[in-house]
Amino acid sequence: MQPIILRLPYRAKGRLKEKVRKTPDAGLRDRYRIVLGLAQGRSAQTVAEGLEIHPSTVRRVAKRFLDLGEEGLRDRREDNGKRKVDATFVAELEVLVRGGPPDFGERRPTWTRELLVQKMAERTGVKVSVRTLARALELLEARWGRPRPVVGCPLSEKTRGRRLRQLRRLIRTLPPDEVCLYEDEVDIHLNPKIGPDWMLPGQQKEVVTPGRNVKRYVAGALNPKTGRVVQVSGERKTGELFLALLRKLLRCYGRYKRIHLIVDNYCIHQSKPVREFLRLLRGRIVLHFLPPYCPNENKIERLWRDLHAAVTRNHQCRTIEELMEKVFAYLEWRTNRRRAACVLPKAA
Repeated sequence: MQPIILRLPYRAKGRLKEKVRKTPDAGLRDRYRIVLGLAQGRSAQTVAEGLEIHPSTVRRVAKRFLDLGEEGLRDRREDNGKRKVDATFVAELEVLVRGGPPDFGERRPTWTRELLVQKMAERTGVKVSVRTLARALELLEARWGRPRPVVGCPLSEKTRGRRLRQLRRLIRTLPPDEVCLYEDEVDIHLNPKIGPDWMLPGQQKEVVTPGRNVKRYVAGALNPKTGRVVQVSGERKTGELFLALLRKLLRCYGRYKRIHLIVDNYCIHQSKPVREFLRLLRGRIVLHFLPPYCPNENKIERLWRDLHAAVTRNHQCRTIEELMEKVFAYLEWRTNRRRAACVLPKAA
């Protein structure tokens, strides 16, 4: 292949070097560097390797410079007219992505980039390529993710909102001799739940599972003001597990006149032994029930998600006792992290 020969006067080289230092356009800077590199006698291959670009790009820039001079280095896309992916286009795309295809008259339940291209052309009159649409999705920081299954609350929006406002007001107006906690239970499985992890190209990490699953259950109560977690564990998720937690709360919060416990509507919270135990306490512990199917309103749910991410997902424990030891170590760290150094417990 015929070598590219560029000869530039000393002053022209100096002017290009000055523009390399001052231009804010990264693409234009690279084109100036290509010309300077060729003018210094380097080969197209050497210039391409230095700038980490393809040699054909070097030859194309050199040809434009030889034909048009410095004007040939300008980004000619500026003359293409109005940009297709403007603020209006991105805003309309956000409306589509926030919903689903059925919301806009389509039968398909999920979006594809091809369907988004088609629907955007219908709604805006702007036809773009799939790759251009992908760049628009990047501007929105949209991601290809897995939806979260939920069950709709059977209460009306008005009733649900009123109950949640009452709970927030309870926490906000709590007297000094009373405490309010969020309570819930979490399942711990010896067979790990598989979650995403970083891997190298061609690598797929393996998680060795025991095969036969063993379960334990943890009932916990979170103080939203201090971050303190009180928990008990058991082999079955029954009223006895909840009663064990209530007894431990009486020991841990003995100085408080009343303990308010915000719970969901799971049956063990309303079992006959629990009701009898609360009656004997004469109002020392009061249960407040969240609206049905509103897990996001229970602040301890975030703790359980963090527990799964930090301990149980992809774990390598061979026994349930080893796994539960790590669970308790993590919960203890969460309780003490405001007082101790924020360091995760070391792996056994």
